[in-house]
Amino acid sequence: MLQEISHNQPEEHGGNIYRLAEELHIPERNVTDFSSLVNPLRVSKKIRAELRKNLKYLHNYPDPDAKRVRKRLAQYHGIDMETILCGNGSTGLIYLITRTLQPQRVLLPAPTFSEYERAISVAGNKERRAQVEYILLKREQKFRINPDEYTAVLQKGACSSLPFDMVFLCNPNNPTGMLMKKDAVLQIADAARETKSYLIVDEAYIDFCSDESVIKNIERNPYLIVLRSLSSFYALSGIRIGYGVFPEHLLAGLKEQRVPWDVNSLSQRAAVIALKDKVFRRESLKVIAEEKRFLEKNFRKMGIEFFAPDAHFYLVKMDNADEICRQLRNRGVLAMNCKNFRGLDSSYMRISVKSHKENTMLIKMLALILNRKRATA
Repeated sequence: MLQEISHNQPEEHGGNIYRLAEELHIPERNVTDFSSLVNPLRVSKKIRAELRKNLKYLHNYPDPDAKRVRKRLAQYHGIDMETILCGNGSTGLIYLITRTLQPQRVLLPAPTFSEYERAISVAGNKERRAQVEYILLKREQKFRINPDEYTAVLQKGACSSLPFDMVFLCNPNNPTGMLMKKDAVLQIADAARETKSYLIVDEAYIDFCSDESVIKNIERNPYLIVLRSLSSFYALSGIRIGYGVFPEHLLAGLKEQRVPWDVNSLSQRAAVIALKDKVFRRESLKVIAEEKRFLEKNFRKMGIEFFAPDAHFYLVKMDNADEICRQLRNRGVLAMNCKNFRGLDSSYMRISVKSHKENTMLIKMLALILNRKRATA
């Protein structure tokens, strides 16, 4: 189902422990945040050691080209270093892309990451705002994206007076955690190339299923852009580091529009070490798989409907999810209320996978809240 939308301001995407700590008059460290999508192992020992070692060099400006990071990324992915552009998180690159390319008609899935619409809405002036349309994802299909539907919409749009010139895909999608297989993404990428629509594939959470990445396919498609982030898997949200891989012809324009020194020195050092740390990667995948089994077992036991994700977060459905989020918040626990996501409502919430101790605490709280509700029903 295709739906045109107005330029309403979507909700922020979680993680504001500071506001809740202030509201409850508690220290920030006492807030447990299931709304932010961060590796439960947090920052690795190797990264912490590297950051401590480099504190004495903070009087120097960072490398504006992030050459060391880009060289390491090129080796890591087996791609051309010159196609890589680093940024202040992948979100910073989303805003850079829309500001540079100034799209006129954009296609998005719904629900999806709210920053795409935000970036599109601020990219142009009042007289030149982009027309944004959504393909609504269906609950009965577990909110999975249908590549045939996307392809058909792009091809139909190409025959209109205002064809789509930009398409976003979050893969795995946020807030659903659902993955599109590589072949399906490439099907949409082929349609984007045929219709001359830039396809931005946001792979912020692809580290949990990295074989499905399309990052190596950019050299064969001048309309394909891939974004990646180190915020989630490597728990580097606080120092903001992301990167994009772009067709060569776009790079000059993007560099002209970017903010100088947008990737700080500590971010650059952390990124290099993170990409080398195979032990942390293996341990992360192991722990997250174990905790997903634990959460799913307890969701089933409590009768909570969830959509089994490919990433490290869950979209869950409960009739009173809005109220549950409020009660958890009063206890110093943040979960993502999904009522402002297009295509969802107040019966949905998003929960990230955290440590076993934190997951156990959440399950106990949910059981207590649900049991009280049933007792008063």
